[in-house]
Amino acid sequence: MNVILLENVENLGGIGDLVKVKPGYGRNFLLAQGKAALATPKNMEAIEARRADLEKAAAAELAKAKERSRAFEGLELVIKANAGSEGKLFGSVGPIDIAEALAAVQVDVERSEIRMPEGPIHELGDFPVGIHLHSEVSAEVMVHVVAAD
Repeated sequence: MNVILLENVENLGGIGDLVKVKPGYGRNFLLAQGKAALATPKNMEAIEARRADLEKAAAAELAKAKERSRAFEGLELVIKANAGSEGKLFGSVGPIDIAEALAAVQVDVERSEIRMPEGPIHELGDFPVGIHLHSEVSAEVMVHVVAAD
């Protein structure tokens, strides 16, 4: 399935790029989310006419993400969790807990923007957690998991 990208898509291409994707990915994600349009001659002409507007909107979105990333500079979170005597948590600290801790310090972040490639935290200690704000902008927050009283 050939589609024209209406915005930058990570690991796929930029605005106005003609890309070939699997039909399910194209229909269920790219077209459904408004990130792409079918590659018909009529759509290709319309996209070329709108390219400047699309690039301007993408630049504004990138600037907004860079501005948001400044809120994460030097930010450290302390999350209290129940733990055993060996430092293992009863449960885990995941993206929901981190999003709530960020909201407590007036930093807005969506749960889907939190990146934890090793999965949830299951022990006490200090852990760097990535925040994915835009395909070109990421930030990092240090999370200190301490034992609850």
